[in-house]
Amino acid sequence: MCLGVPGRVVEWVDRDPTFAKAKIEFGGVARVCSMACVPDAEVGEYVVVHAGIAISRIDEVAARLALEELKEFGLAEELEEIRDSMAGNQ
Repeated sequence: MCLGVPGRVVEWVDRDPTFAKAKIEFGGVARVCSMACVPDAEVGEYVVVHAGIAISRIDEVAARLALEELKEFGLAEELEEIRDSMAGNQ
């Protein structure tokens, strides 16, 4: 199963459309992700990220609903564990 997780664009690293990269925040942890599929996303907007690649833009309401659904399915705890392990690697 593939899982795309909503995150908020906090800073652009490279705006070149081919190699676009931005810092994306996931519940307090930020990671640099490829933005080649969504080079028009702006700081403050939400994107869906799968395997380190932002694959689509999403509005804030939809992002929050998706995160709530992850909690309902019990996946939020797994995401928090991943977030905590990622925070230790920064």
